Amino acid sequence: FRTVEPLEYYRRFLKENCRPDGRELGEFRATTVNIGKTGSITTADGSALVKLGNTTVICGVKAELAAPAADSANKGYIVPNVELPSLCSERFRSGPPGEEAQAASQFIADVIENSQMIVKEDLCIANGKLAWVLYCDIICLDYDGNLLDASVFALLAALKNVQLPSVVINEETGLSEVNLKQKTPLIIRKHPVATSFAIFDDTLLIVDPTAEEEDLATGTVTIVTDEEGRLCSVHKPGGSPLTGAKLQDCITRAITRHKEVKKLIDKVIKSITPK
Repeated sequence: FRTVEPLEYYRRFLKENCRPDGRELGEFRATTVNIGKTGSITTADGSALVKLGNTTVICGVKAELAAPAADSANKGYIVPNVELPSLCSERFRSGPPGEEAQAASQFIADVIENSQMIVKEDLCIANGKLAWVLYCDIICLDYDGNLLDASVFALLAALKNVQLPSVVINEETGLSEVNLKQKTPLIIRKHPVATSFAIFDDTLLIVDPTAEEEDLATGTVTIVTDEEGRLCSVHKPGGSPLTGAKLQDCITRAITRHKEVKKLIDKVIKSITPK
């Protein structure tokens, strides 16, 4: 029945306010995060691995030095890139990034910008001369829906564990000198967290959809909030419209989810911070 009439199969569960995997409509899958030294990417300046149910995403942040752009001499750069390799799901092909990967990269760029999680001025070392570029590569290792929540979480966790070496420009030679022994954490000003919902039959909302649920849904919506409960962005790529009341429900749930995620990150960071 599930393979022949997947939507009907789902509706039977939704009527009972639950889902085939046993979750309630407003319940997230088990979420875990590993940060930095615990075996993510050793070559990166900061990294994190996030699992949301079966969806697994790794984020590596690499910091490089570059000259600031002429029109923003006091700003550094943040370059996010989301990859959906064919190994994470049969729905993706090898080759240049497809539409979904490009849309996800753009979404992440917007979240960084709108939430002001990192202020680009903080990445400037010497006005007009030198600034940091943060390359944030987010790679999906296993895809089972809700890529955006996992990606934002992995990005935040990876950035939280970036340590930048101190850099000074030698007045005489004009060259930059990097001191790897002296490192300071990146300044994270806001902690955005994404919460995604699938819309069923234009009315029912379920949180943290699996890939199957996303395929059957009549639409999806992702709400991004920060620790002050401020709305950083609402991402709604087409699909069924949402009433104001429904949207408010989503925002309320997103604020609760933010607290859960923040607790998780703080706990992990505390466990790896040298006493």
